Amino acid sequence: MSYFIISDGKTIKSFGTAQDHKRVHEGDKGQNTGGMGAYSPSRLINNKLEKKIIEKIINPTLKGLFELGTKYKGFLYAGLMIVDNEPYLIEYNVRMGDPECQTILPKLNTDLIDIFLACSEEKLDRIDINWMTKKSLCVVLCSNGYPNKYKKNIKIKNLDKINLDENNYLFHAGTKKNKNEIVAVGGRVLSFIALSDDFSLARKNIHENLKKLNWSMGFYRRDIAFKVIDK
Repeated sequence: MSYFIISDGKTIKSFGTAQDHKRVHEGDKGQNTGGMGAYSPSRLINNKLEKKIIEKIINPTLKGLFELGTKYKGFLYAGLMIVDNEPYLIEYNVRMGDPECQTILPKLNTDLIDIFLACSEEKLDRIDINWMTKKSLCVVLCSNGYPNKYKKNIKIKNLDKINLDENNYLFHAGTKKNKNEIVAVGGRVLSFIALSDDFSLARKNIHENLKKLNWSMGFYRRDIAFKVIDK
């Protein structure tokens, strides 16, 4: 599980949870990647576990940094293993993760700029961070061959055909604009996100957009969030 907080050096506030899917093939098989998709919130989170994460991992870390003379400001992303509702820290990142960031941010109701300003001015205790209750799911479209060799500068058509609204998002990753065309230049090319009251419906909406895009030079995992979606 990925657990996020934001800190202004004095106050910390939770910034959501997500579950990434690192393996390239369905069923969590194959090589590790930068992330083939994610969903939020994590199926593992609960109030008791969150209290343990903050008390056993987050607070001691920030206390240790403060004692070293560092007043940490910004995001802290804890990569965790959860065993019998006990959190174990694998790694820290001083940023939001990818694709976790794309999965979590669409659920945010509070203006992100207001949060950044409060964080930089040490006024995080004065701002409420509000979230949608909807679930969020992200599927990453990759270039054929990723995470090994893949072709670059491949045109992506049909971007104007996909459905984008307040519940459906598209983030560009490994693309660039070449004259009036969008071409793929990276391994992970596009991130499709859908918000819904139901993970299954969110994934269905993403798959419909991927069909509309119909990009034959790419692939994606069709089973993102398989542990929380009943077949």
